Amino acid sequence: MLGNVQDAEDVTQTVFLNAFVKLRTYDPSYRFFSWIYRMTVNESLNTLKRRKRTVPLDDALEVVAPGVGADRAAEAQEHVGKALMRLTPDDRAVVVLRHFVSFSYEEIADVLEVPVRTVKSRLFTARERLRLVLRERGPEPC
Repeated sequence: MLGNVQDAEDVTQTVFLNAFVKLRTYDPSYRFFSWIYRMTVNESLNTLKRRKRTVPLDDALEVVAPGVGADRAAEAQEHVGKALMRLTPDDRAVVVLRHFVSFSYEEIADVLEVPVRTVKSRLFTARERLRLVLRERGPEPC
């Protein structure tokens, strides 16, 4: 989500502190994981809003490219990572949750606090935008 290890560590620390402070507000009828993950997404989006959109991407994302050498896989990883960072934080969140964290539509809906139909719509739009960004940057290296 953030494209920066230090920011991710800061967000993690903030989220766990907030979770501890707000533990009394947790409703056990909901999944704890969804509750804390939603706080993480919110804090990540807040962090992104506080800083400029130009963010150097490090090796935070791993893209598996079967049948491709290590150099080509690294190029593909960088290509997709840079394209993801050009998406809006909301688009990036839904793509990351679905394709990098492997959440179901229902889990994404819980985390983002939206209906499943909205998740599907946002994911469709985000994928289309990602496809356009990837095309704009040239053919994939693999």
